[in-house]
Amino acid sequence: MSFFAKSPKPNDIDNWVCVLEGSTDLEIEMAKNYLSNLKIPSNILSKRDSAYSLNVSEMAMVYLYVPKEFEKKARKALEDLEEENPDFNPDTE
Repeated sequence: MSFFAKSPKPNDIDNWVCVLEGSTDLEIEMAKNYLSNLKIPSNILSKRDSAYSLNVSEMAMVYLYVPKEFEKKARKALEDLEEENPDFNPDTE
């Protein structure tokens, strides 16, 4: 059950695409580091409100963005990462 009628969506950012979303910074940082090792640039957008220390559900979404020209490569890399590590399963877009 969701607190919101419409779940929060990743922001639209010119020339960047959201390839991964999760509810913890750690999951997204891990994915960012993995992409960095593959020479795929990425940036994190956190909507986590540190004043309340929430890190669950829609109240603390964290998004991973890559430039549009790296989207296919990044999605494939993250898919491979998830296959190799079944414990790594943040919510993919």
